[in-house]
Amino acid sequence: MRQEPEFFGEQELALIHVAKKLKDALRLEEALTAAGVDYAVEPDTYSGGVVFLSQRVGAFFYVLPSDEERARAIVTQAGYRPYKSD
Repeated sequence: MRQEPEFFGEQELALIHVAKKLKDALRLEEALTAAGVDYAVEPDTYSGGVVFLSQRVGAFFYVLPSDEERARAIVTQAGYRPYKSD
């Protein structure tokens, strides 16, 4: 279920996905909620574009590290790619 960041207290959260479109964010929220995963989602900026780089806003999805593996599987099942740090 979607939780406010305060719900997680001082715990470090794992970034599992960056949704670039609202419809994708809403669909992923439905999938995580249906699976009973507690998650936080916050708007933030990312760099996008190939020729002309620009700053864009996306929905960043976070979960507890203990739920990360399961949440990444849900992201994949929903048809999206899990976030992979560089």
